[in-house]
Amino acid sequence: MKILVFTQKVDKNDPVLGFFHGWINEIAKKSESVEVICLEKGQYDLPDNVTVYSLGKENGVSKLAYVFNFYKYLISLSGSYDKVFVHMNQEYVLLGGLYWKINGVPVYLWRNHPNGSILTRIAVGLSTKVFCASTQSFTAQFSKTTIMPAGIDTNLFSLRPGTIRKKYSVCMVGRISPIKHVELAIQAIKILVREGVQVTLDIIGPVPQKDQLYFESLRKYVTENNLTKVVHFEGAISPEKIPEFYNSFEICLNLTESGSFDKTIVESAACGAMPLVSNKSFETLLPQKCLTSADPKSLAQSIKVLLEPYNQVELQNDLKVFVEKQSLSGLVNKFFVEIK
Repeated sequence: MKILVFTQKVDKNDPVLGFFHGWINEIAKKSESVEVICLEKGQYDLPDNVTVYSLGKENGVSKLAYVFNFYKYLISLSGSYDKVFVHMNQEYVLLGGLYWKINGVPVYLWRNHPNGSILTRIAVGLSTKVFCASTQSFTAQFSKTTIMPAGIDTNLFSLRPGTIRKKYSVCMVGRISPIKHVELAIQAIKILVREGVQVTLDIIGPVPQKDQLYFESLRKYVTENNLTKVVHFEGAISPEKIPEFYNSFEICLNLTESGSFDKTIVESAACGAMPLVSNKSFETLLPQKCLTSADPKSLAQSIKVLLEPYNQVELQNDLKVFVEKQSLSGLVNKFFVEIK
């Protein structure tokens, strides 16, 4: 099987999108060849049957140049693949969907987001099948959609013997943006500190340029409420160091809104950090004690419950099953069944 893959970024060191490097590697194991077209490329180490092309974002080219490069590759690679896999960005389907349909090339779109538009519906219409990980994703409503595992590398994300897990510790992992509701986590920590609960919160992740003001408002809140000793901003950490980070915390918070399927929830669970989420997509996937409401008081109470050692021991088996169902190997095996 020869596959043409479209994605946003190929960079094994990217703190947010670096995971897709592992996806490409696993897809390549079951393919004759894999051509990858990305918006931006950085560092990668992929098998010999993988070729990566960039639309040029790393060189600062214009959006018009992106489109020109897209069609340049589309023409030059014609006939070198028999299936197309578009990851995350529906724009690629909108640009090339008619071309592939006329040429009889099946297109498989991965889109996992709670919101959609008429353009999303058009992209779905141009796709042979659609994949998502959440039952509350916008694309889950279509008959051609298949719910898939989240695709977590359980060889990388696993318990690390010898790692010391800090007591009464909570973390958040991912880019620092309003959609992550970091402010609710900090407000919950403030409530717990005032109640005399021993707890710390470490926040790891990059700050997008457009969210700098949001980040500064968080830092200001921490300072004004005398939380600098218990709330720490760690900045971005390279993907290979994140498993060690998870292994050193007791709880990992995720307050992303319902409809998405944030991979950090599975990653943290695989590393022994109890996931605590407000995303309703996980109501049938996670134990009740790992679910909370997106308000500071409820969140504070949920943290107190999960900080109890006996609760953490009680949840271990359920979380192990949860992780196994979301593995990268499970995803890739199901992917090739769906596209054969």
